Amino acid sequence: MEQHGISKLDLKRRNRMQVLKILKQRGPTSRIDIAGTLELTRAAVTIITNEMIEQGIIQEIGEYKHITEKAPRGRKKILIDINHHYKFVIGVTIEEDIVSVGLSTLSGAVLDKRNLSIDHTIEYNAIVDFIKKSIKEVLADNCLDKTSILGIGFGVFPTMYEKLGIEVVDNVPNYSRVKSVIRGYTDLPLVFDNSVKGTAMANIDFLKTKDPNRQNIAFLQYGNTVNFVVTNLNEPIFSYDNRTNFVDKMIIDPTTKRVCDVCGRRGCVESEITPAATFAKLKEVYSPDATPILYEASKGRFNAVTKEMLINAYEKEDPAVKATIDREVRLTAVLINNLYFSTNPQKIVLHHFNIRNGNDKDFTLIREAVSEIGGPKVASKIETSIIEEKHRFLSGCALAIRELFFNKGGFDS
Repeated sequence: MEQHGISKLDLKRRNRMQVLKILKQRGPTSRIDIAGTLELTRAAVTIITNEMIEQGIIQEIGEYKHITEKAPRGRKKILIDINHHYKFVIGVTIEEDIVSVGLSTLSGAVLDKRNLSIDHTIEYNAIVDFIKKSIKEVLADNCLDKTSILGIGFGVFPTMYEKLGIEVVDNVPNYSRVKSVIRGYTDLPLVFDNSVKGTAMANIDFLKTKDPNRQNIAFLQYGNTVNFVVTNLNEPIFSYDNRTNFVDKMIIDPTTKRVCDVCGRRGCVESEITPAATFAKLKEVYSPDATPILYEASKGRFNAVTKEMLINAYEKEDPAVKATIDREVRLTAVLINNLYFSTNPQKIVLHHFNIRNGNDKDFTLIREAVSEIGGPKVASKIETSIIEEKHRFLSGCALAIRELFFNKGGFDS
């Protein structure tokens, strides 16, 4: 007999998934309030949540405390929340300058980590060997077996696809090669995706202070390329999902004489504010007169210039260095302003947008430039990423938790 409609198992999974997503968004919530949100009966929600409590997925955490002196009559509200120690998750993030492996709870609380600094000379085998070794050590050091692990999430930065043998067809990356290598030494569930998307999700899911009204953010990550993700109802909009580096082709300075070697146009992001663009501009003005501090530090050899030398020269107000970077800050503000008005997010989260790691002065410079160009309202929408440099593996954790826990309603399969 041909069957139509949704199965009981699918309906059950969907209801559990909705319960978990409410708890993720709001934090501790009563069954009564969940029933009202889902438009289900209280009895139905009680059956769903009691089963999840028995399985250890969620837990009762106490009675709702009323702000008013006199509590309303009737049945008291008992709050429930996700049991963030129900399972643990391993995250792996592979970016241009780091391979990060770590362990977290379902709320993104960091339990362990391993980081390997890399550059463009790193070999494929060295990356894979470090990941294998780190996963083994994380499990052993924390006395965990596979029954305690939800799965392993891999976040890969787009510029690392070629290094890892990840082919991209119609903007969709094929992770099968690297997945088969990892599958060779673990049978844990694996999730592979874009690390930019993962870090954006981590900035939504791992916030300690819950905000039920915060549902749409734009996430901008700086690297050798500039990448962008925008969400709707806290889910990545599909058209921005795999094509996160489209921002590189946006025009932010049509008046410049500089032509991009890649797209052949004037004033695109790639030719104006990426690291390669910065060094290309500085090379044009590098001299004892225009960049005396940088020139002396690099002993008259531009090829010897490092990021640290550049930071030092900027802080000491080396004339051409300061003028170049200040100009790039202003162009970055133009980009942020344009992205804000084209996507209308509640917040724009900036990740890696600083020349000095962890220095709040850089964020202040950008915010002031945005305020000047787009106004104080746009500037007030900007905030920095909550993901620390040493915890970049949380991108992979966020991807795995969403796919293997929330999207499955807590079911193991």
